[in-house]
Amino acid sequence: MYEKTVTVKNKTGLHARPAAMFVQSAGKFASEIWIEKEGKKVNAKSIMGVMSLGVSQGTEIKIIAKGEDEREAVEKLSELINSNFGEE
Repeated sequence: MYEKTVTVKNKTGLHARPAAMFVQSAGKFASEIWIEKEGKKVNAKSIMGVMSLGVSQGTEIKIIAKGEDEREAVEKLSELINSNFGEE
């Protein structure tokens, strides 16, 4: 298992387009991947799960992965969040 804590900095947080981008990216990995916010953990490959967390700008989340490509998955998803999903 590999995990990393990141802060969501883009204006809209993990809503609509950024959430879809995150879920699509997570779906490319074989590992099981979760996002945890304030003790609530959801499947990172589920758009409804990700949106249900209500992650807004400035929120700290933990990305957790378990499987053969867990480290690569967490690092790539962290990079996506740190890139602000291409938003200004």
